[in-house]
Formats: sequence, C-alpha cells, structure tokens
Amino acid sequence: MNTVTQRLASPPSPAKSAPWYREPYMWLVLGLPLAAVMGSITAAVISVHAMANDPLLDRTPPPVIQPDPAVIEKLTPEQRAALEMSLAPANKARNHVVSPEVPKD
Repeated sequence: MNTVTQRLASPPSPAKSAPWYREPYMWLVLGLPLAAVMGSITAAVISVHAMANDPLLDRTPPPVIQPDPAVIEKLTPEQRAALEMSLAPANKARNHVVSPEVPKD
C-alpha cells in the first residue's frame, strides 16, 4: 500500500490588527452614543442658562393699580361697576369658562 503523507498545512497566522482607534466600526460603536450624550448635555446647559432670565418664572406679583378717587366719584354706578370688574383678579371675575356669572363676594 502506498501511503502518501501530506504535510499538514500550518494554520494561517492571524492578521495583525490595527489599534482599536484605527477601526472604523469602533468609532460607530463609541461615537454615536457619545454624540447623543454630548448633545443632551449641550441642550441641558442651554436650557439652564436660558431659564435664568425667563419672564415666565418671575414670581413677583404685579403692582396693584389703584384708580384716582376723584375719577371714581365722577363715574356713574354702571361705569364704577365696570371699573371694579376690570380691576378684579382674573380667577375671581374673569373665569368665564366655568360659569358665565360673576361670583359675588
């Protein structure tokens, strides 16, 4: 019997891989989430700085308007009632959504 002995091929040597920072897929794995984190931090910083001078967060009450008493004396009772109604707080006199009637004190 004739036996042929074949030399077994040696396994291929592993290709030298580039450093991790030279792999393009690694930048996708790290870069996209990093971009999302940086964008959210940027949005948070912008919103905090914009909130410092936001007029909607001003909690100081508006000044109370007091009409001149001499002017009030010259008004008719209907005009005086209309003036008092215009100076009443909004949640007391102008809540027409709940009821078309003005609440009485």
